[in-house]
Order: sequence, then C-alpha cells, then structure tokens
Amino acid sequence: MSEVMPSVPGLLFDQVAVTYPRAEVPALAGVTIHAQPARVTAVVGPNGSGKSTLVRALLQRVSLSAGAIRIGDTPRAALSAREFAQRVAVVPQREEVQMPLPVREFVALGRHVHLGAFTPLRAHDLAIIESSLDKAGMAHLATRRTDTLSGGEWQRVRIARALAQEASVLVLDEPTTFLDIAHEMAVFELLDELAAEGRTILLVSHQLNLVARFAAHIVLLHAGQVAASGSATDVMRGDVLERVYEWPLVVTRDPAVGAPALLPLRGGSRGRRA
Repeated sequence: MSEVMPSVPGLLFDQVAVTYPRAEVPALAGVTIHAQPARVTAVVGPNGSGKSTLVRALLQRVSLSAGAIRIGDTPRAALSAREFAQRVAVVPQREEVQMPLPVREFVALGRHVHLGAFTPLRAHDLAIIESSLDKAGMAHLATRRTDTLSGGEWQRVRIARALAQEASVLVLDEPTTFLDIAHEMAVFELLDELAAEGRTILLVSHQLNLVARFAAHIVLLHAGQVAASGSATDVMRGDVLERVYEWPLVVTRDPAVGAPALLPLRGGSRGRRA
C-alpha cells in the first residue's frame, strides 16, 4: 500500500441517527463508521438497512436527529456546497441529467468546483478530464451524448466525473449497478488503486463477495444499526449473515484470493447441506 498523502482526511459518521418524516422507526440509529485514508471501507446490508440513507445524510438531503458527520476534523455542517465538493466526490445511487450533454462536457463538470463560475478550463483541467475518462473506461465515448448511453455506460461516466473532481474522499453508492462482470471488476480494481494512492474510499454495495476481496474494512448494517464491522473474516460469518439477510447460506473461501465468499442456498436447503 502506498504511503498515505498527508492532506487526505478520513470520513467519520459519529453516532448518526436519521428518522424520516412519519416513519415509526429510525432509518439509522446511532451508526458509527470511520472511513480512513488509504483503504476501501465498504458498507453492506440488505435492502432497507440504512445504507443509502448514510449517503443522503452526507449530502444533507436528510437531517440528522443525532450524531455528526466529519470530514477530517471539519464538521460536514460547517462546509459550504463548494467546499464540500472540493473535498468529497459522491456518486449517488440515482441521478438524472436535466439537459443531455456530450460525455466529455459532463465529466468536465467535476472541474468546476475548483474554478470560478466563468473561468475557462485550463490545460491542467483538460488533462484531468481525459485521464478521468480513461480510468473509467469511457474515453472512446467522450463525444457521445449522455442520453444515448446504456445504464452501465452512464454509471461509468458518473464515476469519471467524480474522479475529475480530484477530491481526496470518494463516496460511491452501488457504483456497479448495471455493470457486467468485467466492468464490475474494473471498478473495484480502480477503487483499490485510488485507495493505494492514499485516498479515502467509502463504498456502499450489495456485492458482498467482491467487497470481501477488496475492502479493508466492512460495516454490515441491519435495520439501521451496525450488526458487525471489521475485516472480511470478521463480518462474513454464516451465522451473522443468515440472521441479517434472513436466508440460508454458507460462507466458503474464494479460490482465487482466499477471501470469504458467500454462497446462498436454495430456499428449502436449510438443514440439508453441510
């Protein structure tokens, strides 16, 4: 692993609680997650466990009922939208473009957090845009309009825009949705490379087996609370995952890298498999 860049902050959710209006139970109830520099931190859990609510809270789309979020030593609430975007790049789960743009122009939006409203792109900015397109595997579609992209291509373009921000903290909510196996692996390997450069990576994902390969720290959420956290070995335990996902399964070993791997069983298999 590369030496950590000294200016890179961690991202801390400190006893965060969120309750949606008219909800009977909180979406998050005292969740603490510390994403540290130079590693991939992954948040996993079943639907409705609170994963995406963490991202919404970070983006201030929902209010905290308790706790705090900090980027390094700075409270999230103390940062303007521009200051936040200079420090944290977020790829949310869903996003619609109001006006279709050529892919290169869309990715260029990531540079505007570092420029004035009417400041033209410099040679340095243009180089970063091209590099971001290349890293996301989208350089060959740079002139295509965003409204002509497939779901997987759109995902990778949004990742390219986040890379163009050059933020030291990168947060991604289900970034491999719509991607085939090759592009899933490419995204996880890219995140691993960015972490090795010293960046702070927080990943929300349903892909437990890939997370177990790449994440140094995993947080398993269940009903708005932390059910387990630690290394893949700490979290990927059959008794814990069966309780959280409410489905029979076994945990084996990934033959390629030796990481824990989840194998769901047929619904009637409980008690009939070793």
